[in-house]
Amino acid sequence: MDKMKTATLCVQAGWQPKKGEPRALPIYQSTTFKYDNSEQMARLFDLEDSGYFYTRLQNPTNDAVAAKIAALEGGVAAILTSSGQAATFYAVFNICEAGDHFIASSSIYGGTYNLFGVTMKKMGIDCTFIDPDQPDEVIEQAFRPNTKCVFGETISNPGGHVFDIERFARLSHKHGVPLIVDNTFATPVNCRPFEWGADIVTHSTTKYMDGHACAVGGCIVDSGHFDWKAQADKFPGLCQPDESYHGLTYAERFGEMAYITKATAQLMRDLGSTPSPQNAFLTGLGLETLHLRMAQHCKNAQTVAEYLEQHPRVAWVSYAGLKSDKYHALAEKYLPQGGCGVIAFGLKGSRDEAIRFMDHLKMIAIVTHVADSRTCVLHPASHTHRQLSDEQLREAGVAPDLIRLSVGIEDSEDIIADIAQALEA
Repeated sequence: MDKMKTATLCVQAGWQPKKGEPRALPIYQSTTFKYDNSEQMARLFDLEDSGYFYTRLQNPTNDAVAAKIAALEGGVAAILTSSGQAATFYAVFNICEAGDHFIASSSIYGGTYNLFGVTMKKMGIDCTFIDPDQPDEVIEQAFRPNTKCVFGETISNPGGHVFDIERFARLSHKHGVPLIVDNTFATPVNCRPFEWGADIVTHSTTKYMDGHACAVGGCIVDSGHFDWKAQADKFPGLCQPDESYHGLTYAERFGEMAYITKATAQLMRDLGSTPSPQNAFLTGLGLETLHLRMAQHCKNAQTVAEYLEQHPRVAWVSYAGLKSDKYHALAEKYLPQGGCGVIAFGLKGSRDEAIRFMDHLKMIAIVTHVADSRTCVLHPASHTHRQLSDEQLREAGVAPDLIRLSVGIEDSEDIIADIAQALEA
C-alpha cells in the first residue's frame, strides 16, 4: 500500500514488527545500548552510522512514535521532546542564535508568548509579535535581514483563532525563511499544515495525541521541503561546519533530514529534553484512537458552542465551527472536517462572573490542561496567562473574561446539563 489513509496511519504507522517481534510497540526502558566493539560505537558518535547508544539522543520506542506522527503529518522525519514547550523552543532555537530575530503571531499560547518574548530575549534572540489579521503590507514590515522564521498556531490557544497557513507560508518564503506551525489543537486528523506550505510542524502531544492526560510530551516534524542551502547565509547552523561533530555540515551530509538530525544530534545532546520511553509508549497508544476521538470532540464542541451562542447569560462565543464566527471561512478552508474541542466564551457581567460560573460546575473540572477525553475548563487570565497584563492579554487574543472550555468525549447532553446548572447558579 503506497499511501494509507489517516485512520490507518493512526493505527499502523511507526512500528512495523519483523518475524517473531512483538505486535505491540515495546517499551525500550533502557538508557544504553550494547555494541560489540569500540569502532561501532565511535561511528555512532561521529554520525557515520545510525543506531542507538543513549536514550537522551534516540530510543526505539520514541523513534517509532515520532515516525507515526511524521507519517500522519506527511513529513520526512520527526523528533519527540519531553513537552510541547520543549518542542516549540527546539523548533525555533534549531535555526536561531544570539543576534537573530523571528516573527510570531500574537494569538498564541501564553507560555509560548512568554518563552518568545522574555526567555529567548535573554538569550539574545528577538521576537516581533504581529496581529495575524493585519494586511500583508503591515506584516511584511516586521521582517528584518536577520529574521530566521515565522511561527503561528493552526488554532490558537485559547482564543480559537484560525491561522491563515497558506498566506503566511507565502510571506515567509518571499523573505527566504521557513514557516513553523503549532498544529496541537487541530492535529493532523483535521489539518496537515505541510499541504498548505508550512515547513515545520510542532505539537504538544500532551493534548489530543495522548488524549487521556497521562503523558506530557512534544514533537517536531520537518516537511523536508525547505531548501536550507539556498539560504545558506541565513542558516549557518545547518549550512556551515559543526565543529562539535568534526566539521560536518548538516545540510550537505543529511539533505532533507538535516533539520531533524541537527535537533537530535546537537540540541538534544546538549539540552536533553528527552521524553521517557514510557511516555512515548502512552502517546503511541493515544494516537491509535486519535481519529475516532477527534470526530467526537468536534461533534460535541459544535453542539455546546451552538448552545452557548443562544444562551442569554453568554456575552460572546469564539468557535470557528459557528457560521457567525470571524474565522469560519478560514475554518472551512483549512478544517473542513472540524477544528477541535476547545471553545472560548465570555459571560455577561464582571470578570468575576467567569470564576463563579466555574466554581459551580460539577462534572466539568477546573484543571490546568486542555484537549483530553474529559471536559475541563480554565480562566486563562487567572491561570495560564496570569503573567500577562490586560493589554498583553488582548494583544494575544485573550479577553480578560475569556473562559476556555475543552469539550471532551462524554455525552453532549450531560456536558450541556452541567453548564446549564452552573449558569443558573
